[in-house]
Amino acid sequence: MSKFIVMYHARAPYMQMMQEMGATQEDMQAQMQAWMEWAGRCGDVLPEMGGPMVGNLKLTNAGSSASDRNVVGYSILEAENMAGAQAILEDHPHFKLDPSCEIEVHEVMNMPGQG
Repeated sequence: MSKFIVMYHARAPYMQMMQEMGATQEDMQAQMQAWMEWAGRCGDVLPEMGGPMVGNLKLTNAGSSASDRNVVGYSILEAENMAGAQAILEDHPHFKLDPSCEIEVHEVMNMPGQG
C-alpha cells in the first residue's frame, strides 16, 4: 500500500463559507455527518482524516507571507496506487459543499531505509 496526502481546496475556510451560504446549525451537522459517513466507508485505508485548516503561511528564503493556495483541510489515506486513491475520493462530500471545492492528491514516496 502507498500513502497519499489529500489536500482539500476551497475559496474560503469552511466556517466562513458556511456563514456566507447562510447555513444553519443543522446544515453544518449534515455536512459533518457526510464526512463521517465517508470516513466510515474508508475504514483502515484512512489512518488520518485530518481536519479543517486555518492560517496558511508560505515560507521562502526571503521571509514569509500568507499562502494563496486555499488549502482548507487534509487527510492521509492508503491505496494500492493513484487510481485506487482516486476511487476512494470519488463522490467525496467536500465536492458538495461549494462549486469552488477541489481535492488534490499526492503520493508519498518512501525514503531509503523507511518501510
